Amino acid sequence: MIHLSPVTLKKLKRFYSIKRGFWSFVIIMAMILISLFAEVFINSRALVVNYNGNFYFPTYGRMIPGTTFGLDYSYETNYRDLKKIFDRADSGNWVLMPPVPFNPYENDLKLDAFPPFPPSFKDKHFFGTDNAGRDILARLVYGFRTAIGFSVVLLLVTYTVGIALGCSMGYFGGKFDLFFQRIIEIWTNIPVLYVIIIIASVLIPNFMVLLLIMSFFGWTGMTWVMRTMTYKEKEKEYILAVKSLGASHARIIFNHIIPNTISVIVTYAPFAISGGIVSLTSLDYLGFGLPAPTPSWGELLAQGWQNMNAWWIVSSVVTAMIITLMTVTFVGEGIREAFDPKLHTIYE
Repeated sequence: MIHLSPVTLKKLKRFYSIKRGFWSFVIIMAMILISLFAEVFINSRALVVNYNGNFYFPTYGRMIPGTTFGLDYSYETNYRDLKKIFDRADSGNWVLMPPVPFNPYENDLKLDAFPPFPPSFKDKHFFGTDNAGRDILARLVYGFRTAIGFSVVLLLVTYTVGIALGCSMGYFGGKFDLFFQRIIEIWTNIPVLYVIIIIASVLIPNFMVLLLIMSFFGWTGMTWVMRTMTYKEKEKEYILAVKSLGASHARIIFNHIIPNTISVIVTYAPFAISGGIVSLTSLDYLGFGLPAPTPSWGELLAQGWQNMNAWWIVSSVVTAMIITLMTVTFVGEGIREAFDPKLHTIYE
């Protein structure tokens, strides 16, 4: 059982009372859960196959060759075609496909037309296809999973470095503080975009390379915030009291200063996540982000700019970005209000 303190329960109730922030939190969490289990909703593999009384679950399993189901090829089964074959035969065998039976890398081309194709409920391309015939909805959902994963990992890395270094600077002060102040001032003047362009010209950036670059330059913001908050906290009476009782530096920092600055840390987190999503999308749009054919919102934006007549590409990705950034911002506002001890804002 998790036992929450009365103060924490009060903060959670306060957050629940801010309906805009609470329902935005529900929406963004639903989006994250759907993206984490995207293979169940959007995938070219079947959810369940019943063949001659045996059940197969290909979604998260191994590759199943077509010969397993009586087809004349040994590569992976085309489950959409298999479903048509079973429906025509009417032999009791059946295939259960996801609502969107396409994966984000699959090209669905036609003999008499060139992509991009407009939205079609008949073809189950509910948001249409891009200029390579790939399903827009599939690339949106899988691209969101990549972007949110990138942002969360970036948040963890930058917050770990920023909180540790910022608390140390604020607590110890003196030459230690002055030295890292000069380091941060130099660091913040390095043009990050140019560094990424130079690296992208030498090697193809992937998820880990971009994460390392963004982490390498992204820790300074939280460091400044935590330095300021630590300077403020360490002069309060309760810190002087625990010092007089002989508490170690580590105990003072981790048991007293960081817990009393948690409201600032939690408040900044949603905005840092939205910043990570925008950064990755911008890099992909400029062509310096994730390599093709990785699903990416920035790559979809670039396609929409190149194919202005294909309105469904731009409208889909822009709507997805607006919903995501708006909900994350509202969650950040709600958390800031709920964790604010001064309660300087009133929501009705």
